[in-house]
Amino acid sequence: MDLSRFPRRRYTAGATPLEPMPRFSQALGGPEIWIKRDDLLGLAPGGNKTRKLEFLVADALAQGADTLVTCGAPQSNHCRITLSAAVKEGLKCRFVIEERIPGSYDDEASGNHFLYRLLGVEALTVVPAGTDMAAAMQQVANELEAAGRKAYVIPGGGSNALGGLGYVVCAQELQQQFYEQGVRFDHVVVGSGSSGTHGGLLAGFLGNRIDIPITGIGVSRDPADQDPLVHREAQAVADLLGLSMTVARESVVSVGGYWQPKYSLPNARMVEAVQMLARTEAILLDPVYTGKVMAGLIGLVRQGHFKAGQRVLFLHTGGASALHACEPTLLGRVAVPD
Repeated sequence: MDLSRFPRRRYTAGATPLEPMPRFSQALGGPEIWIKRDDLLGLAPGGNKTRKLEFLVADALAQGADTLVTCGAPQSNHCRITLSAAVKEGLKCRFVIEERIPGSYDDEASGNHFLYRLLGVEALTVVPAGTDMAAAMQQVANELEAAGRKAYVIPGGGSNALGGLGYVVCAQELQQQFYEQGVRFDHVVVGSGSSGTHGGLLAGFLGNRIDIPITGIGVSRDPADQDPLVHREAQAVADLLGLSMTVARESVVSVGGYWQPKYSLPNARMVEAVQMLARTEAILLDPVYTGKVMAGLIGLVRQGHFKAGQRVLFLHTGGASALHACEPTLLGRVAVPD
């Protein structure tokens, strides 16, 4: 698939590493687990949103925008990386923060919120759970326009067809790495939230004929609600690329149950996963996304879904900067639900 017709900024030098995790695999038992280190993508610090922003920010610059406007939860990795891209490009940046858990927003919080302030977010608007985020961001854009400025609105997670191209690039990058490193995988495990990463990767695998099943671990929804979002995103990416391809519904597979009690709230399986990877491979996960995704992978191994003799690839989407907002929990000093 030719992506050259889409403007793109480059925030990462070369491919992110594709590595085995022998000590983690041994501790877990069962399959051989590898990791794709998209936590090492560019920007401060990088993660899966970096790939999406390469296309979204290029579009913003092409349209003459001077301010990026986006949204997320109080510890949003997406907001932090969008702000980092804005700084890199000499743009201003504003957030609309949805307080999904009442009382969870703290203006003096550490983690990503500290980085919002350190990187110099221009303004931050906090709204209650259930707010129409698109409308709230458009209101910010209208206020900027009235002041003679030009905003570019980026959806939550950077999840639209243009942003999804970032994970078509990742699919192509993986295909080359599989060839160069002489490895073949039986499964790929990825976080599934706003759907841009899961849907973009699926479209990239299908379009490049990479015949490896992708399992998404839901970080905020169970399959009945998550799968339609991923399917819609994958089809939108395929359509944007001009592929004469209908994405089959059965190609979208997600697993629920690992994100409860609620999005962003910790549970014991997440704590185990974060501790386990840190103490076997010195790789840091985060409490909201990758910790729960890895908990899902661990659970699937223990259930026999992934078996000994297979090779499973975990896509690390970053977010370690949020760890510092959850230190007592991750060190076992605060009890959390199973």
